[in-house]
Amino acid sequence: MNFNLTQIPNRSPKKRDSGITMVMDKGLSIREVEDLIEVSGDYFDIVKLGWATSHLYSRLKEKIDLYHKANIPVYLGGTLFEAFVVRDQFNDYLDILDKYDLTLAEVSDGSIDMEHGKKCEYIHQLSKKVTVLSEVGSKDADKIIPPYKWIELMQKEIDAGAWKVIGEAREGGNVGLFRSSGEVRSGLVEEILTKIPYEKIIWEAPQKAQQVWFIRLIGANVNLGNIAPNEVIPLETIRLGLRGDTFHDFLKPTTVR
Repeated sequence: MNFNLTQIPNRSPKKRDSGITMVMDKGLSIREVEDLIEVSGDYFDIVKLGWATSHLYSRLKEKIDLYHKANIPVYLGGTLFEAFVVRDQFNDYLDILDKYDLTLAEVSDGSIDMEHGKKCEYIHQLSKKVTVLSEVGSKDADKIIPPYKWIELMQKEIDAGAWKVIGEAREGGNVGLFRSSGEVRSGLVEEILTKIPYEKIIWEAPQKAQQVWFIRLIGANVNLGNIAPNEVIPLETIRLGLRGDTFHDFLKPTTVR
């Protein structure tokens, strides 16, 4: 921080369990990763190589190693996990985790139909090897999951060994937790939070208005995901009340003289 400002919310220090910022890398070059780490590395915690884009990177190991050298864990998008599972190649997926020294893995079922007990078996098995993130919610905008079901699925996946559960929104922020317009399904989120601790959930919130909504609801140390690389520092300013959207949220009432 370059300036001494009072009334700034306390941010959990890295390596943190809450206040996590998860960045979605959808195809950054090596040079772009170097620049991202140089400029914003202090302000994000984990990186997701979006859906199955990692299958196409020509310098995948080099990219992952760059993040790891900066102490930023990387994981492969849940859609890639599903692509292996649907082809009966789960053991090949395990080999990939070893090949690239990955310590995180995402388990999801947003694109395939999977019996939930089987999903929990995958979570349990993977949790013996790596730290597991599990994603709840469908990528199908027409598939509406009622709040009680979100809670039930999240709790079972936490019990199976998931470190965090991810609230699905896709990279556009227009399914799952959100309406097609991007508006937060506020009743759903608030009901989830009556049963699931906020620090156990990463909310996918790629749009600024969504990020502001969650920070106002939960605070500066809410876990947020699917953040674009060029939005890491702007998000941090929202968390700290240093952007117009949350400028007054963390200030004591006062009169400017």
